[in-house]
Amino acid sequence: MLAPAAVSAYLCGTMNEANDKVLHIIGGGLAGSEAAWQAANAGVRVILHEMRPLRMTDAHKTDSLAELVCSNSFRSDDAENNAVGLLHEEMRRAGSLIMAAADAHRLPAGGALAVDREGFSAEVTRCLLENPNIGIVREEIAGLPPKEWEHVIIATGPLTSDALAEAIRALTGEESLAFFDAIAPIVHADSINMDVCWKQSRYDKGGADYINCPLDREQYERFVQELLAAEKVEFHEWEKNTPYFDGCLPIEVMAERGIDTLRHGPMKPVGLTDPRTGKRPYAVVQLRQDNALGTLFNMVGFQTKLKYGEQKRIFRMIPGLENAEFARLGGLHRNTFLNSPKLLDDQLRLKADPRLRFAGQMTGVEGYVESAACGLIAGRATAAEMLGHDFTQPPPTTAHGALIHHITGGHLSDGTMKTFQPMNINFGLFPPVEAPKHDEQGRRLKGKERSKTRRRALTQRALADFDAWLAGQRMCRSS
Repeated sequence: MLAPAAVSAYLCGTMNEANDKVLHIIGGGLAGSEAAWQAANAGVRVILHEMRPLRMTDAHKTDSLAELVCSNSFRSDDAENNAVGLLHEEMRRAGSLIMAAADAHRLPAGGALAVDREGFSAEVTRCLLENPNIGIVREEIAGLPPKEWEHVIIATGPLTSDALAEAIRALTGEESLAFFDAIAPIVHADSINMDVCWKQSRYDKGGADYINCPLDREQYERFVQELLAAEKVEFHEWEKNTPYFDGCLPIEVMAERGIDTLRHGPMKPVGLTDPRTGKRPYAVVQLRQDNALGTLFNMVGFQTKLKYGEQKRIFRMIPGLENAEFARLGGLHRNTFLNSPKLLDDQLRLKADPRLRFAGQMTGVEGYVESAACGLIAGRATAAEMLGHDFTQPPPTTAHGALIHHITGGHLSDGTMKTFQPMNINFGLFPPVEAPKHDEQGRRLKGKERSKTRRRALTQRALADFDAWLAGQRMCRSS
């Protein structure tokens, strides 16, 4: 890694002498790391600025690049039937560093892609350090990047430093929107009572990758009552009007929405059979492997803002977790993001200062993979611009294109967004597709069969269009 004083020496180096331009990337999370990788491999010199460990955030614990601060899951890896899995596959085809590191440190998780978080982060860090076109500087950029930086990607994530966030607000005249994101607890595997729990994935899909803790009706209702009555972390005055992201609600907030909300959410028992009774439990808490050694498991969907003492007391009410030892308790932090449809163009450039591109969660994408995918596009777009090449976004029929199209407002008929909110990739962002209405025997498809056929038509079209886009990018010439 480079110290700030070594930056000038790096810039005067002999590598890539045909191009004396430099791309500055602020933020070494998933989006910044992916952007650096894509740009460097296109032949651009990159300086990646990361403020940790000189200045830590409320959620990060290490100085590693691409640290996973919440779950260790990249969600579904099914590229044929799931929009997230499709995004995984597109990223792999585009040479994604994040996906290569995730695949190298994969853990059992049924149909999902879960990773050993420490191994994953170490892999990303090592690859970036070893890339000759990338220099890493540990420093905080307190305010807008210097004017002499002609090409900048800001990928500081939802925990952007106050100084930079204020500078962006001053430049755009736009108040950032914000929401809360919560962290689920992690349990030591050897403290889980396997005389009560059992291993199984829902519908046995992908193997017995999850530990399941069963609750009967009485246990479930008592658990919900305790959640509602428990002491919770008080918000700071400046946080009180910040909305939650619906895809990552704390369990106690879900519980407030009705007695059965959790049982139809993270505690749903469908597709599971308790081998000791031969029946489906009334409710289930699932735990997913969190590290390669199999010594840590995280409580799936159990992000929370309960006080630490309350977490231990209430979570140990769950059958099988009576003696649970926690490697990490749940937490809560404030996330910020831009009103991207108003502030960014379709190339992710800030309209008020086009030398600045944004990538990752700060743009309003939600999720690890979505953030990295946004970084992938920002890195490629900036590299093309710096090298004098044409660049077009992937078509909206692809997962990457649909995501970028959404956050830049291209999907809106009037071009405005009054209540822009973070978004995971989903098939609702894709243009409609013509799918077969009948099976091979001529029978009309209905319900789940028709939905499955439609999803497969969407993914097949997306991968064909993404491959064509990649080929076109490789063939592009200087303008």
